Amino acid sequence: MSPVIKRKGERFTLPSKYLLFILTVVCTALMVLTFGTDVFNKPLNTAVGYVIVPFQQGIGKVGQWLVSRSEELVQIRSLLEENVRLKEEIAALTEENTLLLQDKYELNTLRELYLLDGQYGEYNKVGARVIGRESGNWYSSFIIDKGEEDGFAIDMNVIAGGGLVGRITAIGPNWSRVTSIISDESKVSGMTLSTKDNMIVSGDLKQMSEGCISFSQLVDSQNRVAEGDKIVTSDISDKYLPNILIGYVYAIDRDANNLTKSGLVIPAVDFEHLGEVLVITDMKQNVQ
Repeated sequence: MSPVIKRKGERFTLPSKYLLFILTVVCTALMVLTFGTDVFNKPLNTAVGYVIVPFQQGIGKVGQWLVSRSEELVQIRSLLEENVRLKEEIAALTEENTLLLQDKYELNTLRELYLLDGQYGEYNKVGARVIGRESGNWYSSFIIDKGEEDGFAIDMNVIAGGGLVGRITAIGPNWSRVTSIISDESKVSGMTLSTKDNMIVSGDLKQMSEGCISFSQLVDSQNRVAEGDKIVTSDISDKYLPNILIGYVYAIDRDANNLTKSGLVIPAVDFEHLGEVLVITDMKQNVQ
């Protein structure tokens, strides 16, 4: 047999059965070395130390972070539920507080009306509630919730807050319109309580922007009327019952004729806030 001559440029090839045999021998030898000796222990331990342990530590930290995030989400959900509950409680408490404030306001108003009722105990009175008013800041004209069916009539006097409000000028079965003393067309015959000097108190909505109305035709030759004096309805008024408080003298000026005086009056009633009033059912012409 002639020898096999490898030609230049040909690749060396090993038959597969020889390659399989060699790999089998190598694997067997490695298995014997692995189980029979510790020749690979240190290299493997080193590899584990540099590769596996950091990997496990990273997985552990990720796990801890996920657990922490899960707990935070549970806390956030709990806080959101608590926030909703607290908002509902706040809304309920706010509504309750509003009702209590309304009750307090109504109680204070009723107390004022009770005191007013005692102050004018000689007159018969019926309470009524304001249900409407004309536009503007002042109750110059307004509607109350009682009328002819309750025994009311035109020209009946209306009081509140310690003094005179006005009188009924229009009426229906279950409503009445009250024109107050601050209305521009209102004129009331008044007098100073201390000196009994007569005057005419006139409504003035423009002047009410400063909290006052006006008076005129005051005859005070002895200069006894002073600022702060009470003004009440006079005995000579044809529509208003006597001695109902109108207000207080705020300013006095002598007229050009040097015979009479005029000035300003601070009303006793708060005409910016009216809710309940008392209607005096006694008429001036029937009072002796």
